Amino acid sequence: MPVHASIEPLVWESEFFGIPSAILRLNDDAPRLTRADFAPWKRLQAKIPAERHDLLDALQQQGFALVEGEIDLAITVTQHACAGAEIADDTDIPALRQLAAEAFAQSRFRTPWYAAGDSGRFYARWIENAVKGTFDHVCLVFRAPEGTIKGFVSLRKLNDSEARIGLLAGRGMGEKLMQAALNWAGQQQLSTLRVATQMGNTAALKRYIASGANIEATAYWLYR
Repeated sequence: MPVHASIEPLVWESEFFGIPSAILRLNDDAPRLTRADFAPWKRLQAKIPAERHDLLDALQQQGFALVEGEIDLAITVTQHACAGAEIADDTDIPALRQLAAEAFAQSRFRTPWYAAGDSGRFYARWIENAVKGTFDHVCLVFRAPEGTIKGFVSLRKLNDSEARIGLLAGRGMGEKLMQAALNWAGQQQLSTLRVATQMGNTAALKRYIASGANIEATAYWLYR
């Protein structure tokens, strides 16, 4: 089966990882791609609906490999009390960078597709940007009595009714972090909170469902 798509350069990722990267935007009305179209790119990504087995087969025939499955969920925002959550500031960035690097060391930016340590470095930058209000808009934290950060969640407002969780991590803190995220969304007068997780991350999936989330979509990431 042919692959019809446009190729969109990933400028920021190309600079950050030092790898010329692009993503396929699959569209039946787009031109048919050949291996020659892929040649300028050292890393090509594609994200497809998990039910599109035809696309999965076609991309694999073009040299793409399955990297990870993803589940997208949505939660209807209701009132949630949330005692103890604080908005992180610049003084928290070093600790948050270290926590994020450790928590997300095995994402889709892992070896062999990227260098060892690249995944942690990517998510360390992500949480730093969240504190600064870049991409994600806020980072909420919970602290131990002595001030050490025990858990964090970053959030981004998508539009007038929806927000998305970016990063969430903290051993044993899942329920409190979800309450904090929902409380923030309620304060913003939003109706829906979205979150995505790896198909293999059953602990996160159970936590989101326990917090009221419903599965809305599943997808596969493939690389070439």
